[in-house]
Amino acid sequence: MNKKNLLILTFASMTMITSTTVAQKKQTNLNPFFEKYNTPYNVPTFDKIKVEHFKPAFLEGIKQQEKEIDAIASNTQKATFENTILAMENSGKLLSEVSTVFFNLSSANTNADIQKIAQEVSPLLAAHSDNINLNEKLFQKVNSLWQSKNQLNLGTEEAKLLENAYKRFTRNGAKLDENAKNRLRQINAELSLLSVNFGQNILVDTNGFEMLIDKKDDLVGLPESIIQATAETAKSKGHDGKWLFTIHNSSVMPFLQYSANRALREKMYKAYKNRGNNGGANDNNENAIKLANLRLEKAQILGYETFAHYALEETMAKTPEKVTSFLEDLWKPSLAKANEEIAEIKTMMNKDGISGDVQPWDYSFYSEKIRKAKFDLDEQELAPYFSIEGVREGIFMVTNKLWGLKFKQITNVPVYHPDVTSWEVMEADGTHLGVLFMDMHPRSSKRGGAWMTSYRPQTMKDGKRVAPVISIVCNFTKPTSTTPALLTFDEVTTFFHEFGHALHGLLSDVKYKSLAGTSVSRDFVELPSQVMENWAADPVVLKMYAKHYKTGAVIPDELIEKLEKAATFGQGFATTEYLASSLLDMDYHSITSPISGKATDYEANSMKKYGLTSAITPRHSSTHFSHVFSGGYSAGYYSYIWSGVLDTDAFDQFKKTYLFSQEKAKSFRNNILSKGGTEDPMVLYKRFRGSEPSIEPLLKKRGLDKKS
Repeated sequence: MNKKNLLILTFASMTMITSTTVAQKKQTNLNPFFEKYNTPYNVPTFDKIKVEHFKPAFLEGIKQQEKEIDAIASNTQKATFENTILAMENSGKLLSEVSTVFFNLSSANTNADIQKIAQEVSPLLAAHSDNINLNEKLFQKVNSLWQSKNQLNLGTEEAKLLENAYKRFTRNGAKLDENAKNRLRQINAELSLLSVNFGQNILVDTNGFEMLIDKKDDLVGLPESIIQATAETAKSKGHDGKWLFTIHNSSVMPFLQYSANRALREKMYKAYKNRGNNGGANDNNENAIKLANLRLEKAQILGYETFAHYALEETMAKTPEKVTSFLEDLWKPSLAKANEEIAEIKTMMNKDGISGDVQPWDYSFYSEKIRKAKFDLDEQELAPYFSIEGVREGIFMVTNKLWGLKFKQITNVPVYHPDVTSWEVMEADGTHLGVLFMDMHPRSSKRGGAWMTSYRPQTMKDGKRVAPVISIVCNFTKPTSTTPALLTFDEVTTFFHEFGHALHGLLSDVKYKSLAGTSVSRDFVELPSQVMENWAADPVVLKMYAKHYKTGAVIPDELIEKLEKAATFGQGFATTEYLASSLLDMDYHSITSPISGKATDYEANSMKKYGLTSAITPRHSSTHFSHVFSGGYSAGYYSYIWSGVLDTDAFDQFKKTYLFSQEKAKSFRNNILSKGGTEDPMVLYKRFRGSEPSIEPLLKKRGLDKKS
């Protein structure tokens, strides 16, 4: 998942305060945001930044950008690209810096004080953004340039910057009357706060559940590495001799996959699925419904039939009808495949003396047993070959072979948490490309999932490239006192995935920061990340990096063969649970009139409409669907599989030539990775590929084609 577009608050999203207090002014000389960072590679001064610095920096940043925007709007000279569009692009430097650090930390290293500040500043930022986007004098300048764009003789990036500015104003209400503008302001303020609360509620429920096991018999089936890790977790919390499980992914997922105790699997599954659905102050049922309804009202005020029509206008897909048709075309073969898998599970459950329907907490456990029986493949056989250090080196080797990149760990830069490692990224000739932070393990201060973000986007200043500062954040299995962090193969592909996002940010080579790196449409942003996953599982690449953490032995051919044979196993379930969430997202954002009741009821009716079997639930249920209700993927969750068409088609080009084809790698870098959002995504893709993508490689990869 990528968050850069959400966290880098440039003119497009920056948001109004009138003055700072006397106390805040006194802090000016002490606040690290009011000084140049003066650190190696100009990374943020995490070692100096304290919670109390954020609010004054936000207020001052808003005040500074207000003055800059007022100067642009009040300029009596004729509007030009330089005095209007470029001036807006360069405004709000302080606000951008504090927003970037703050919202990254609110996801990766939060606490109660940060959460309180987020609730306070989010409506202020929304109001500030509205004050810019609804500024009549400013819009008239932008509009005059847009109307005369053909006479301006702009370059490609300049033309795109102008286009984005014009669309930003019109899509945010610049043409509305005053009553509509005022209502839009209210909606934006409500949406910003609801989104923050939604995400915070999930974190509270995630951290609030613990399952303490005191009988060893209840651990039957679990790998020794998990037993050891949970024993250490229990001991650290004063429960020596017991085992502590949580609903962080690195704990709950292996439990569901391996635990022979069906009752405990049910308990863990329900706790995981009911995040945000436990009543009380942290319940998200009402929040989800409010968010969907407010987005509908916003879209209709702006002249769109639904929020999906509004959100998809600037994507590759363009319309909700095209997205829904695409998803439904995949839904039929996926559900059919899932039903075949369920029948197999049912047979095995009956042999175990378990009657009744297959339940969601049975799926992973019995799928693992069936995979062992069919392919003689036990994921625990794989784990010793996937130490986190080994996988990281594998990624470095792949990117070196493709683009000549070099990585050097650095320890002279401040970081925001002791778990974070820092890396200098260089070209083959040693030229500095950027800095990469890696934050890999779960903790109570970090939300779940995995994502890439940016502390500084790439840009150009005085004709020189300003190198980016990029970060990837994951929640991988922790090391224990006796073993390194050993990843599941799913975690391996996630690592490759997020690194692909990081490359998109690191290899960016554009003039303007709002066009840099991952500043692209939602259904294009996952291409660089997902294409990297393909190298993770390739036999040639596996032999490069999959080495036993104890002996150093390369992963044996028979294990690789088992992996390959089992590659499409379970894809009915995996694709169906993902598509269910994608269709649910579209249903929430394709409404034409407000909805009521509980989000869980709305979800149940939605899934009934599509015929989802009771053995499978959506990958992300409504009350913890952070992608769409607090993460910027509203009406955009489909983008992972849309990009899946692109990435399998793109990787197919390498496989047809050479896995590390320098020609293809150079073309992918020059036409995709370096270009950011400077041109239409399909134009960029066709420039790399030579034609539009084919869906056939995706269907084959997932075992959903007619031959499978």
